[in-house]
Amino acid sequence: MGIELELRVRQAAARGKGRRREAVVRASHEHGEMLALALEGVTRGRLAQIDPYRDTRFTGQDAQAALPEVAALVRECASPFQEAALLDLAEMLEACVATPGSCLWFISD
Repeated sequence: MGIELELRVRQAAARGKGRRREAVVRASHEHGEMLALALEGVTRGRLAQIDPYRDTRFTGQDAQAALPEVAALVRECASPFQEAALLDLAEMLEACVATPGSCLWFISD
């Protein structure tokens, strides 16, 4: 089981098409299993909303709220592999906050 990350940005719909599309502007697939393990025991806060069995979407507001939670997990982390996964998550959350109209998708197995 793993969790991959995709930062997506809405694109304007083509004329006459009606629906907006999301484009993946950044992705992280290398820490999937370690990220799932690092988030496994989280029961409170925004990070607790991440479902390891279904895809989860964070808006910029969700990402902003989750950043201090990730920082706390990094401070408590004993595994260098899980720490690397959490630091990668922090970078993706920061990118989501800094990119207008974006959302961060947690793609679960």
